[in-house]
Amino acid sequence: MNHSQWKTTRTRRLLGEKVEESTAYLQAGYAFALGQAVYDRRAELGLSQTELARRADMTQPQISNIEGGDSVPTLPLLTRLAKALDASLTIDLDGDTSAFVFTAHDRRPPHETSPGGRSSAA
Repeated sequence: MNHSQWKTTRTRRLLGEKVEESTAYLQAGYAFALGQAVYDRRAELGLSQTELARRADMTQPQISNIEGGDSVPTLPLLTRLAKALDASLTIDLDGDTSAFVFTAHDRRPPHETSPGGRSSAA
């Protein structure tokens, strides 16, 4: 096949063609989505990669690799990252889609109530 006949996965899907993605392609997508979630939460907190690395007992290049989608951290490392980002991490893997969401911890004292008068504690 020459390049003029080559179509991207997105184009093939839009044309209604069946697309089978390789395992490596799917794993790269997961790594990129996780990296984006780490970057988004870090930016929300106004942290540098160096500061996040310090908080998570990691190195700045490790943070850079994760944010760039170049590595997939272990569960213990994800736990340290979530703690360093003052958030919980929700991972949703559902067939062809994936989502990685860092949710900030609520820092209000347990006795305070939410605007509707209900407690925010579970």
